[in-house]
Amino acid sequence: MKLRIFFLLFILNCLIIVRSLAENKEFENYASHESQLMHDAYVRKDAKTFGQILDGLKSRYNQLSVKDQKDYAGFLIGGYYNYSCLYSLLNNKSLAIEYLDKAIKAGYSNYSHITEDTDLDNIRRTVSFVALVQPLRAVGDYMYIIKKAKTYNAADNRPLPAFTYQSADNPNLVLLKNTFKLDSVAGSGNEASRAINILHWVHNTVHHDGQHESGIKHFNAFEIVSIATAKNIGVSCGELATVLNECYLAMGWRSRKVYCFPKDSLHTDYDSHVINIVYLPSKKKWIWVDPTNDAYVMDENGELQSIEEVRERIINDKPLIINPDANWNHKASETKEHYFYYYMAKNLYRLRSPTNSEYDMETASPGKTISYVQLLPLDYFKQTPDKSESINNNTKATFINYNTNNPSLFWAPPEN
Repeated sequence: MKLRIFFLLFILNCLIIVRSLAENKEFENYASHESQLMHDAYVRKDAKTFGQILDGLKSRYNQLSVKDQKDYAGFLIGGYYNYSCLYSLLNNKSLAIEYLDKAIKAGYSNYSHITEDTDLDNIRRTVSFVALVQPLRAVGDYMYIIKKAKTYNAADNRPLPAFTYQSADNPNLVLLKNTFKLDSVAGSGNEASRAINILHWVHNTVHHDGQHESGIKHFNAFEIVSIATAKNIGVSCGELATVLNECYLAMGWRSRKVYCFPKDSLHTDYDSHVINIVYLPSKKKWIWVDPTNDAYVMDENGELQSIEEVRERIINDKPLIINPDANWNHKASETKEHYFYYYMAKNLYRLRSPTNSEYDMETASPGKTISYVQLLPLDYFKQTPDKSESINNNTKATFINYNTNNPSLFWAPPEN
């Protein structure tokens, strides 16, 4: 793949999936400008100028704080990777290998891309290339990783708290329903169409920004929607999922937020995603709803799918369909190839959900306890402890996490 296209993909992925919440706009603007200059040097096949720009970028990067280095590592990784591509095209194999090695050591892990990138064809058959790239499969081939993680343990009976769902007659939820006119938003169609209409409304009301903190202090639908719309700012995928979750609860549907994480055995992938599940009694199942991408999922027969079903279908190469209007901020359409087989294949490795689904459930405050259950596949490298507890030094809230390998407990339907 040519460098120009690679940079566009890198930028697009940052906009859609990077959750680093980076705030150093000065360096971000500088690095974006230098990346464009490197692109121009690539087009001219000017390795000397490319190297000078990359050296300057690295010098500025090394002056960043540890947090900013973590947030903006992608610029340096991209520079190393693309310098390797340029040297490969110039048939300078030793320097192509050298900079590919630097890219991988800095955190590059996209195994699928590196195996298909035609810029690297001149070095692909070398012993050094194979030695560098083959280990990436276990950390960067997301389909390979998720397929190895298919096994759970249905017999795991470690004690877990039951999932609970706040009643729609809660005063905050009643006010939410009436203020946002959710009955009107949902419309008069069947249960599934009404749930999807609310998904669309949340997606269209508040836009997503995965790179900057919103500054919103209380994680509830009223505050997120009011501040985001008043200030015309975007919010994280987790904040969008909070809004959708509370809207569903206000409508009387049982709903949960689900945090979707990668395996990340090297501790270098800081990206994750948060979506929702809503239980439709008419279908007797949870269904997948993603407010960031305005996405829901169907099988080949048009049946709405749950997270559990989507994960199983990805692993077993069964057909999946994403709604045709799925998109990011109405600026980029979402495709099933990227969504299922790259992004969500990566982030469906381990799953976590709050045990109490209710209004303002994740706003940390003194004396408050917020608990989660995490579903782990058997090949995850950290299975214990069964239960962990911590207290946030700033908010004095207590956080409890329970681990399980039992999907039946994690996906248990709500009690009537």
